[in-house]
Amino acid sequence: MRLRTLRTGVVFLIIFIVTLFIDAALLVIFLLLPGKNYLAWGITAGVLVLLEFIIFWIGIILAYSTSVQLGIKIRVLGIVLGWVPIAHLIMLGIIIKTCVKEIRFENALIKRDAERKADEICRTKYPILMVHGVFFRDFKHLNYWGRIPKELEINGAVIYYGNHNSAAAVRDSAKELKARVRAIIAETGCEKVNIIAHSKGGLDSRAMISLDPSLAASLTTINTPHRGCEFAEYFFNKVPESARLAIARKYNYAAARLGDKDPDFISAVRDLTSSECAKINEEIKDAPGVYYRSVGSVLKKATSGKFPLNFTYHLVKHFDGENDGLVGTDSFPWGENATLLRNEKSSRGISHGDVIDLNRENIDGFDVREFYVQLVNDLKKMGF
Repeated sequence: MRLRTLRTGVVFLIIFIVTLFIDAALLVIFLLLPGKNYLAWGITAGVLVLLEFIIFWIGIILAYSTSVQLGIKIRVLGIVLGWVPIAHLIMLGIIIKTCVKEIRFENALIKRDAERKADEICRTKYPILMVHGVFFRDFKHLNYWGRIPKELEINGAVIYYGNHNSAAAVRDSAKELKARVRAIIAETGCEKVNIIAHSKGGLDSRAMISLDPSLAASLTTINTPHRGCEFAEYFFNKVPESARLAIARKYNYAAARLGDKDPDFISAVRDLTSSECAKINEEIKDAPGVYYRSVGSVLKKATSGKFPLNFTYHLVKHFDGENDGLVGTDSFPWGENATLLRNEKSSRGISHGDVIDLNRENIDGFDVREFYVQLVNDLKKMGF
């Protein structure tokens, strides 16, 4: 339904551009004819302007209200430049091109899913538990993982979420996740789960598995700072304690209002430092019989990342080297299989947010939804 509406909007905008030039040409020709009637010309021009006005606004409203890929930037530029001659036509062309590309991409995805639907390539033996990173929660109507869970479910996956606090010490989050997995097992009788965890969620999940290895068949960590973040260590130690406590109080208050139970900003940040992660790695060992693997990515330039990653990129690069905007590439590898995503087909790279489809963006050279489909399909092939 969304794509059909978007396609209708694009058709109206194309009709607007084509008829705009035709109308202009006809009106000029009418003025050049001998014995012309200015009253008739004025009435005709008025009718044509009204029709163009209606066609344009139908098209732009449908496009703006249904396109995901236009984003805030193009929408704002479209509004601002819409009043600038010539520039407004160029901007309209960009809007149409972006929408057409989105329609083609999504239709190809729908076709691909339809062709393999019967295969249920993501129907794993054990359900998938998706664990969020720090400073986020699992909200019902705003999925942390973007369009990924729906795509996995279309291909047969059974999905659950961690539903744990947004900010807490790794070991405290582990206890929450342990209780969550046990509740899922009690509800479904599934015996154990496959965990896919992003950022700090990977540390939380490793700690959870160490409490009870029988709860997990596998753990896939996504851009997790297993060896911590040097830049986090530096700033955590440099920021005066009074400032740290003031920030913590404000965050903990807001998090509690959003559903966290006893949020702990300070402990969450401290457990992301390199020194604390070294302690975690020394104390928490991988469990025999559980399959561990990891994924990391590279953001190639700061301007390619959305806020705040475009701000933190250079800071992380100074302390941690090549990174995704938050996590250095030396920090993410863990387990039997470590995959580093570079996206050689694009100059932008893949950010810490891109790997969880945070901005719902179709990135040239990296189909994030299909990437997760193949990750889960690998688990299925391995019998998990």
